[in-house]
Amino acid sequence: MKNITTPNAPAAIGPYSQAIVTGSLLFTSGQIALVPATGDFLSGDITEQTQQVLKNLDALLKEVGSSWDRVIKVNVLLIDMKDYATFNHLYEQHLQGARPARTTYAAAALPKGARVEIDLVAEV
Repeated sequence: MKNITTPNAPAAIGPYSQAIVTGSLLFTSGQIALVPATGDFLSGDITEQTQQVLKNLDALLKEVGSSWDRVIKVNVLLIDMKDYATFNHLYEQHLQGARPARTTYAAAALPKGARVEIDLVAEV
């Protein structure tokens, strides 16, 4: 196993890794709307938070030489399922045709009051 760390994604806010590579697979920790350069939480609406979370995941994928077309599985947690349509639209645009398997859950609460958290598994 290899611990993945990049300054282009938020530092872990707890006792965990940004991501782990084992064999040919990348496993990311859940990403919320933290700005990597400052560590500040972006407390905007679902659009702003989703865009930041996807940028954070982009950075982790890039760090290991992977991309969205190599993502196998995505887990999404939304604080409010009323945000589902907006999230889904932004997600689809960002993936540019990639279609990984995905599960979306409603969560009672997320760290720092986040509206969305995403983790993924990808080939490297």
